Amino acid sequence: QAQLVESGGGLVQAGDSLRLSCTVSGRTSAIYAMGWFRQAPGKEREVVAIISVSGGVTYYTDSVKGRFAISRDNAKRTVYLQMNSLKPEDTAVYYCGVNREGFSRAKQDYDFWGQGTQVTVSS
Repeated sequence: QAQLVESGGGLVQAGDSLRLSCTVSGRTSAIYAMGWFRQAPGKEREVVAIISVSGGVTYYTDSVKGRFAISRDNAKRTVYLQMNSLKPEDTAVYYCGVNREGFSRAKQDYDFWGQGTQVTVSS
């Protein structure tokens, strides 16, 4: 079992930056690939960024490339999402997830999720 806690969301203006954090705790000491997803009202949860166990491989959905950066600190069991040049269309609840099987963009492959953190970008 793993517990994930996200933080760092908030209300910002277009063009501002935020950094989200997701810390993993629980009985397992293993390190897994992790991802950030987001869900806007009335929409499906979609992948935003993924990072491999070592941090050496990352993936970004097209709409955030060049603006968002995912990173991790395995000693702290924490994954970060640096979000720059935020746009109103980035408004959503952001979730982090753990994927015990590997590197995947599919939300159904993620085993544990955090409670989410709200990001609201005003125009």
